[in-house]
Amino acid sequence: MEEILKRFASGKIDIKEACRELKRESVRRVKDFARIDMNRLYRTSIPEIIFAEGKSSVEVADIALALASTENFALISRTRENDVAEIKKHLKDQKEEFEIRYNAVARTIIVKKYGYEFKKTGKIGLIAAGTADMPVAEEARVVAEVCGCEVIKAYDVGIAGIHRLVEPLEEIINANVGAIIVVAGMEGALPAVVASLVNVPVIGVPTSVGYGLGGKGVAALISMLQSCSPGLAVVNIDNGVGAATFAAKCACRKE
Repeated sequence: MEEILKRFASGKIDIKEACRELKRESVRRVKDFARIDMNRLYRTSIPEIIFAEGKSSVEVADIALALASTENFALISRTRENDVAEIKKHLKDQKEEFEIRYNAVARTIIVKKYGYEFKKTGKIGLIAAGTADMPVAEEARVVAEVCGCEVIKAYDVGIAGIHRLVEPLEEIINANVGAIIVVAGMEGALPAVVASLVNVPVIGVPTSVGYGLGGKGVAALISMLQSCSPGLAVVNIDNGVGAATFAAKCACRKE
């Protein structure tokens, strides 16, 4: 995009040709199964995130390498170990050097050029009620960091032992965060508690952790939606990506 604008500014191309080139650059086709939104990061401040579920490992690798080659990195969610192996296989044919960061708990993969670093422009807090909620919390952490956030986290501080929350929440508040993500399963009460104690937006993430009727995150979702604590927004069940991107927009805007 910058190169096209420079050629237009110098008079090498006219405005019609610049518009045509910019339109071509905005979408990159990957074979016959994907169209990458190349300008999403600049347009929304959130990069395109590849969702691996429903795609073959070959498709995931093709899309990831196409995106990373142009944008310096690619972030993939809901991955499998086979995806890592396929990406490594694809990298053997690349002239540029890339590194792979695989988080098995979060089920995320980051493919990035060596030396590329994510700029930190904001801070968020991240709280998980129980250890069983960590996969969703870790997904949120990885995504938030890619989106430019420093993440201050505290895990296993749910309401069954509410005294555990005091110290980490104080640390998060003192860090002047722009938003706090709270991940909870079972009855999903923790986000409402946190929202009643802080002066920044709280994003509740219900997880599919629980027993019997209302399990699989349904009870937690309904509980969060019914909360009377002001300043609490709620994303869908297990949606760490949605929580992280919303929190990043809050935090980076504040900074």
